[in-house]
Amino acid sequence: MATVILVRHGRTTANATGLLAGRSAGVSLDQIGRDQAALTGDRLAAVPVVGVVSSPLERCQETAQLILDRQTGAPHSSVDLDLTECDYGQWQGRTLSDLATEDLWSVVQSQPSAVVFPGGESMAAMQARSVAAIRRHDADFEAAYGPEAVWAAVSHGDIIKSILADALGMHLDLFQRINVGPASVSLVSYGASRPSVYATNTDAGDLSWLSNDIHSGDAPVGGGAGQKTP
Repeated sequence: MATVILVRHGRTTANATGLLAGRSAGVSLDQIGRDQAALTGDRLAAVPVVGVVSSPLERCQETAQLILDRQTGAPHSSVDLDLTECDYGQWQGRTLSDLATEDLWSVVQSQPSAVVFPGGESMAAMQARSVAAIRRHDADFEAAYGPEAVWAAVSHGDIIKSILADALGMHLDLFQRINVGPASVSLVSYGASRPSVYATNTDAGDLSWLSNDIHSGDAPVGGGAGQKTP
């Protein structure tokens, strides 16, 4: 089956100041974020990705472009609204330190499935749309390029955490156990019987093995021999 590389955008000016940017326009990568995204682009340069799908927000499109700039081929490039940031409603634009004083904050930490942001969307709806989008694109890329296709999705922290929780078979209420840092790379292969998660929250390391060691089929009993290198 196809393999998706889940990439969070690099650090932004809002991240650096502890602001919940949400879907605010004009939130761009800062210099550290650009350097992070460029490093991720360098890591992915060894992998001939067939496509890059991005959230429409600036920080993700900037990160996606730094990935595309380092590809030797011409991957398909597109934007998907279903990969955009959670609609935090009235929480958007406020500082995290201020939001931590809200009663809803503790629910976000312990029972995300019950959270509906005031004037925004529920975290359950966020997960449903993002997981559906990833699975839809994965099936399309596999149909077009075959089961060894590798593609990248550039999105946001909570979005990627919810996708990983689904792939791991975790209830949404447990997704705060997952960490997804700026410009980090996570890997999921959607097999015929179940998804397989091969990496989460990595910010370094060789990814060239993805070009000739795509995962599908049954899990090896005992853990197997590991990844092949080119």
